[in-house]
Amino acid sequence: MKSIKYNLLIIIFLSVFQGFSQEILTKKQALEITLENNFGIKIANNNLEVAKNNASVLNTGFLPTIAATSGTNYRRENQDVTFQDGTNRSIDGAVTKSYNAALSLNYTLFDGLGRKYNYQQLKETYNLSEIQARETIENTYVQLFTIYFQIARLSENTQNLSEALLISKRRLERANYQYNFGQSTKLELLNAEVDVNNDSISYITAKQQLNNAKRGLNVILGIDKEPNYAVETEVDFNKMMNFDDLLQKTMANNALLKQNEQNIAISEFNIKINKSQYLPRLGLTSSYGWNQSDNPATSFLAGATITGLNAGLNLTWNLFDGGATKTRVANAKIALENQQILLEQQKTTIQNNLKNTWENYQNQLFVLSAQEKNVLTNQNNFNRTEERYKLGQVTSIEFRQAQINLINAKTAFNNAKFDAKLIEIQLLQLSGDILNVAF
Repeated sequence: MKSIKYNLLIIIFLSVFQGFSQEILTKKQALEITLENNFGIKIANNNLEVAKNNASVLNTGFLPTIAATSGTNYRRENQDVTFQDGTNRSIDGAVTKSYNAALSLNYTLFDGLGRKYNYQQLKETYNLSEIQARETIENTYVQLFTIYFQIARLSENTQNLSEALLISKRRLERANYQYNFGQSTKLELLNAEVDVNNDSISYITAKQQLNNAKRGLNVILGIDKEPNYAVETEVDFNKMMNFDDLLQKTMANNALLKQNEQNIAISEFNIKINKSQYLPRLGLTSSYGWNQSDNPATSFLAGATITGLNAGLNLTWNLFDGGATKTRVANAKIALENQQILLEQQKTTIQNNLKNTWENYQNQLFVLSAQEKNVLTNQNNFNRTEERYKLGQVTSIEFRQAQINLINAKTAFNNAKFDAKLIEIQLLQLSGDILNVAF
């Protein structure tokens, strides 16, 4: 009996010590850490930076190209030259040297408006990348709070199992005391021991699941942290608008729909870019050069230095390219039509998902309310059964059943509470409002 009391004190002490030693990782802190360290968000931000670079005027062809060139040539050879007057001259090792440098400019004055539409398309592509980055952050929000609330669920369930284990240990202590004084049978003592063992197994298993979930949270947080922290278990539900308003908000802000709208805009510019191939192109070329040469005695000129400006316009018009441009335009129109069809398909799918999720949410809130009442009923029943058990008016089996009913009721209430919250998060993601609410 002393051993049982000692073990009981150890469990109580460890529970109290653990409660004081654990730091609390709040939802706000978890979100801040995730936004700073999450690997997926980092990659999304980098992709957005690439899209920003691509949408720059430096990547559109609106600016001219300027190049500087220079060179030198050295030539040594044996020459035998006959001049127009019939004289002849031979030189062994005649050396010729030449030097040149130039600065050239090329600029497209008109390209059928292709670069204009390309620039606008790049801007739409950047907008698409912004929405894709937002979708990545939204998905990370969902992942973060799904596992965060899973940890909260397991924490409360583990706490319930811990309390159940303490009750079972007190019952074992009582059964052992009664058996030693001949007030109970060996069967009662053995039943109490079995229940303590079963509750211990359930508690240890729940603790392991809790630690595993915390390690999973570390991956989303992007940190390496020992799972010795606690999380907030309070759940606050957001005031949801009516279904019609929620549907309107979803159609206007849903990330998937916004992406498809951007793809339509990109496809429209793709048609214009291909049509620009029908028009002529006008280009400007200009250069300023310097050339110097040193010639051997066999040359008419001993040397020369030439500097000057050169400029010109060139016009090209591809009157017929074998139908390649016409084919590209036709295919671009088909691609646009596909994007429009896909948008309608996504609207139908998302509306259906929203209706199902909304109905599921309403049902889950009802289940939560019912489970809350069920906990109160089972708690009252357990308290009464415990009093009667202490008075010897009910059997240990009846007491155990009341205890199991209470554990199941608390577990069902926790599950209903966190399930409702996770469904609410799905609604917020569908409506595109998940980044604007506080958790």
